[in-house]
Amino acid sequence: MRNRCRNPRNTAYKDYGGRGITVCERWNLYEDFLQDMGRRPSGEHSIDRIDNDGPYSPENCRWVLTVVQVRNRRTTRLITVGSETRALFEWIELGVAKVSSVQFYNRLRAGMSPEEALTKPSLGTGGKGRTRTATQPA
Repeated sequence: MRNRCRNPRNTAYKDYGGRGITVCERWNLYEDFLQDMGRRPSGEHSIDRIDNDGPYSPENCRWVLTVVQVRNRRTTRLITVGSETRALFEWIELGVAKVSSVQFYNRLRAGMSPEEALTKPSLGTGGKGRTRTATQPA
């Protein structure tokens, strides 16, 4: 955390320190970090910034499972269906998405709205990439 925010030679620096992400001075002492955050709950937990543009600080950090942290990335695509907004892979997990993520992005490139690209059922293919015609058996 400190290295990627403070060391320009760190390969991740451009995504952290290079874009202004800081670590609070209090956390220069491990004992203070431990007092603020507690011990890591398990090997499956990592520190997560609630606001991805904010600092590493007690009010902006939490321990979360990796699956939660992945959903909090700034590159995660959020899609609103009705009045609910979720990440693309959450819609897929919930079964709301009628297409794969590849199909979703292809549909966006073709001009569909995000909601339509996500929820319009796929027509499928008749095998080996060919589209079925009315005369071909299903």
